[in-house]
Amino acid sequence: MTAAARPRRSIVGAYARLVVRLRWFVVVAWAAVAVAGLAVTPGSGGGSGGVEGFVSVDSPAIRTELRSVQTFGFPLLSRVAVVQRDPGGLSALTQTEAIARAAAVTQGQYDDLGPILGAIPVPNTFGAFPGARESGTTVITLLFMPPSVGFNEQTAAARTFVANHYGPQDSVVGVTGTIPARTEQGAVLQGWLTTVEIVTLAVVVFIVAVAFRSLLAPLVALVTAGTAILITISTAGSVAATLGVSVPGELEPLLVALLLGVVTDYVIFYLFGMRRELSAGASRLVAAERATARFTPIVTVAGITVACGTGALLVARSALFQAFGPGMALAVLIGMAVAVTLVPAMLAILGGAVFWPSRPRIAPVVASGATEVASTWWTRLLVRRSTAAGVLLGCVAGLLLMAAPARNLDLGLSFVPSLPSDNSVRQAAVEARTGFSEGIVSPTVLLVEGEGITGQRVNLEKLGALLEQRPGVAGVLGPGDQVLPVELGLVLSRDGNAARYLIVLDDQPLGASAVDTVAGLRADLPVLLRAVGLPGAEANVAGDTAIAEGVVTATMDDLKRITIATLVVNLVLLVVFLGALVAPLYLLAANLLALCATLGLTTWVFQDLLGHDGLTFYVPFAAAVLLVALGSDYNIFSVGQVWHEARRRPLRSAMLVAIPQSTRAVTAAGVTLAASFGLLALVPLSPFRELAFAMAVGILLDAILVRSLLVPALLTLVGPVSGWPGRRLRRSRRDGAPEERAPAAGRTPVPPPSVLGPAPVAVAPLVQAAPLPSRPQTSRCTGRGRERALVRLVVLAGMLTVVSWLWWRRPNRR
Repeated sequence: MTAAARPRRSIVGAYARLVVRLRWFVVVAWAAVAVAGLAVTPGSGGGSGGVEGFVSVDSPAIRTELRSVQTFGFPLLSRVAVVQRDPGGLSALTQTEAIARAAAVTQGQYDDLGPILGAIPVPNTFGAFPGARESGTTVITLLFMPPSVGFNEQTAAARTFVANHYGPQDSVVGVTGTIPARTEQGAVLQGWLTTVEIVTLAVVVFIVAVAFRSLLAPLVALVTAGTAILITISTAGSVAATLGVSVPGELEPLLVALLLGVVTDYVIFYLFGMRRELSAGASRLVAAERATARFTPIVTVAGITVACGTGALLVARSALFQAFGPGMALAVLIGMAVAVTLVPAMLAILGGAVFWPSRPRIAPVVASGATEVASTWWTRLLVRRSTAAGVLLGCVAGLLLMAAPARNLDLGLSFVPSLPSDNSVRQAAVEARTGFSEGIVSPTVLLVEGEGITGQRVNLEKLGALLEQRPGVAGVLGPGDQVLPVELGLVLSRDGNAARYLIVLDDQPLGASAVDTVAGLRADLPVLLRAVGLPGAEANVAGDTAIAEGVVTATMDDLKRITIATLVVNLVLLVVFLGALVAPLYLLAANLLALCATLGLTTWVFQDLLGHDGLTFYVPFAAAVLLVALGSDYNIFSVGQVWHEARRRPLRSAMLVAIPQSTRAVTAAGVTLAASFGLLALVPLSPFRELAFAMAVGILLDAILVRSLLVPALLTLVGPVSGWPGRRLRRSRRDGAPEERAPAAGRTPVPPPSVLGPAPVAVAPLVQAAPLPSRPQTSRCTGRGRERALVRLVVLAGMLTVVSWLWWRRPNRR
């Protein structure tokens, strides 16, 4: 083997040789780590339930709720309710027993209540509840329990209460509320999680098998992804404890989907490189070394880009996003570490057998010194400025059209409506809403505080009347209402300094419409207090809708910080990797355009077609961060291939060589990643289906439309200026490198050895016997420049990690 046949003497080349030589040790070491991960019990990532799992405990709504309990000694908010309903009408005896049963609970006459502290019955009889849709058909018994009790325990206590103290004659529909809904969400998720993982693995195996016409290549992807997932899950609990964060359990499958998709992408890149080297006639070990040396920098930079992009969520003030970012970054970094070591080792062991039953064909060479460019008809069209201009206008117009519905995007946080239609908690909620109004399951509390305010009963009753007249309010219970008798101290504090109202909204309590209603009420409270003669009083709202309003407001406030941080991180990494400023700017612009189109399509499908009352608040932002980061990932691979070829040929010829093959790899990787996220839609919960749709559509738009059409058109129109302020593209033109000829019609294109991808199916027998030349080598200066760029990227990523850690651990972090 000649010196030229091996990867050049460099840091990357030395790493490639080391991994190949230690291939058996690497495989055994990762196997041991994976087995150890199986023995480690992962920490619970369920997070807190209810709406509080998505917001910090010092939010205004939660503080108001706690102050209400401290002032009155008893909560007025209930997140668990028992629903009794008979469309033909509940008997007078049934309604009377419901009221007596609730009074007995509050007075502690039962000894089997567990954590239940009290109960309030709310019938829709004789106008007792203003705004009820029906009369005499429904009774809602609100149950009150300490917030320290777990949600599973609260739901179980409510169901035990129903089993022990209700009979068939009581027409009990079921138990509902936000707490039972969160409990049911967890049960649904756990019931579907294994199925989703198995189906996703099967689809990934199928895609990789088809892409490489191999039965063993998918096993490499599965082993690598499985190892990364085991290690991530086993370390997630300890890392979360160290960082002091807890990601809600609903988001854990997203970590698995991201890890499986990203790791499979990296495996696909290595496999394409291995097949190319084998097609060039390299031996098993040399092919593994070359593929490792060629793609390890790309995979490393891509992994750092995705990790830093998701880690940028640390700049958010929302507790959910601050927990979400580190978890995603950790998963990607672990997946990258496994991919750049385990995959080359397995390729070195398997060699060409990894593509069994197919075999890489040996690519021919041209006997003369001329070279020919492997291209496709659409690539040859895209390198023409006239065609590129039309493609650019068409792509931009199409993406802008798809992005138009995003103007109507609303955010909400609905738990009960996200459950399957046959779920008992959702069915009970539907019955309750039919008898009362949409917001009866999760009412809002208004706390009014002021010195001696309970003595101003007339003014307080006026305030209740004004509240009932507000748009979006179905009914108000407060001072003067017989359903909440004053003598129980539920609405007027015993110290005389506070009053409170139970407000039932006319919309889904955690939907976008209800959130807007509460936001408007919060803003108008000072005006309302002055209008009823209580100018010195202070009023605040509490409850699930108020918490959701705070979550949505905080999310919108975080949008600016998250967007700027994500764009800056991805821009810096692209600039360092490409050694240019112009290309990263329009590449990120293309990513943003695809993102806007994705959000527009998601809004149109779920809000306009399916009638959702807003998207789940974290879906657009999680999708935005992931899609921008993954788009930069694909930029690094696809445009990086053009940059690599442009070192020794003009930009136009470099595009003719690199774009067809890199597009093939990116498309295969994109389809795999889209399938990994898209199959989350199998979980019958609305947030999962929204996120699955957004991620699958966004990845496919980026991998197929943006990467295949929009970016090549931009490269053609901007030309060598894309490399400014670097001189790489201008130098390739100035050096007078011969421009490769496009293949003539009817002639099989012959790729040079540097082209990524499979060899042509038909080869000329006469040229197969030609001696295989050594691989073209870039200049020493260019190779060292690439290594310096990689070192700078690693150092930059390390600095960002340190700064993020210090910022996260700052003493005054809220």
